[in-house]
Amino acid sequence: MRTTVELIAHKRDGGALSDAEIRRLIADYAADRMPAYQMAALAMAVFFRGLDDRETRTWTEAMLESGQVLDLVALGAGRIDKHSTGGVGDKISIPLAPAAAAAGVIVPMVAGRGLGHTGGTIDKLEAIPGYDAALSIARFTEIVGDVGCSIMGQTEDVAPADKRLYALRDVTGTVESIPLICASIMSKKLAEGIEGLVLDVKVGPAAFMDTVERARELAEKMVAVGREMGKRVVAFLTRMDEPLGRMVGNACEIDESVDVLRGGGPADVVELVEVLGGAMVELARGVSFDAGRARIRAALDDGSALARFERMVAAHGGDLAKLPRAAGETALESDQDGVVTRIDGKELGLVAMSLGAGRQRREDVIDPVVGVRVDAKVGERVTRGAPLATLLHGQGASGVPGPEHLDRLRRAFTLAPEAPKALPSLIIDRIG
Repeated sequence: MRTTVELIAHKRDGGALSDAEIRRLIADYAADRMPAYQMAALAMAVFFRGLDDRETRTWTEAMLESGQVLDLVALGAGRIDKHSTGGVGDKISIPLAPAAAAAGVIVPMVAGRGLGHTGGTIDKLEAIPGYDAALSIARFTEIVGDVGCSIMGQTEDVAPADKRLYALRDVTGTVESIPLICASIMSKKLAEGIEGLVLDVKVGPAAFMDTVERARELAEKMVAVGREMGKRVVAFLTRMDEPLGRMVGNACEIDESVDVLRGGGPADVVELVEVLGGAMVELARGVSFDAGRARIRAALDDGSALARFERMVAAHGGDLAKLPRAAGETALESDQDGVVTRIDGKELGLVAMSLGAGRQRREDVIDPVVGVRVDAKVGERVTRGAPLATLLHGQGASGVPGPEHLDRLRRAFTLAPEAPKALPSLIIDRIG
């Protein structure tokens, strides 16, 4: 049996690790039998040398098996979740879960918090007074059974090896490893007791994957791993060239999600809810994608999606009627006539974070009312003096944005005299 050092050197030199070796390494790290510096060295070796499909699947299984795997078979067939690689304004899970539930999908969704310029689904939901995302597995299962969907936060018991490894990758320059990203995402998602998964892999300057090629590589690997582990998995490559929707923040994104559930809302958010939801119905109920998408559209139009959301929020202890609103607004006015040709979503997200909408450190406290409203999206014409965006904030000296916030926000917008000939499609490709 090779030692840990020998296994690190073997991967460093381009060798493949056996299934037993991978399982031993992950188990040792999870149990504190392997020091962090050795796992850091192994992660860097994987970063440069990669993992083949078999190694990636085994790495995923080993991390999944390091913790609790939910048994939701009693809920019945059709248990499907969705995962997004994330981006500024990505609120899709919030209207999607109840819309899919109303269309016949069982949706046990475990979501994360935000860090840095991208927000987290749980942070947005916790802007609703009383919403409890820290459920027991028993209560989570009960809500899914009663309502058809539930969105709860990640627990300490699910894939604990991944939690430790992700924190290590975050400080050792190995976050961008595609096999390790794949194993991280899939180990957590497949521990949820689901039968299928729809993946939204974002592409663009404000996304985790900045090129179509890297996004496709990640999507193909996740689809392959999921299918090898007996799950129905499809992935969509979607553009993240600007923030999704018009709202960036927490409470304001709940408002926008409710607009979508009422049959309105921004076109890009609606399209993603329909497309991803259509695929969820397809996987859950064996219908065509077009039929699944039509069911999602019907649930948005007839009020059944909104009713599911209201029931889910109430089951979690939340009170939508008490959703907080910003006390003040500060507009960024355009200094020229023109058409918006680019919005730097990362810069816009960083402005929102600096005002309190997100976390720079995990222990930071979020102000739920802080946010940014994008008044002019890409392709829209503005006149001099018209608002490009509006900062939503509290009152008082600590809550009002200063000139530096408006300056940074202005840098996020690029204008030109004329609009581009055609805006690129939001959906780049489907894999699987």
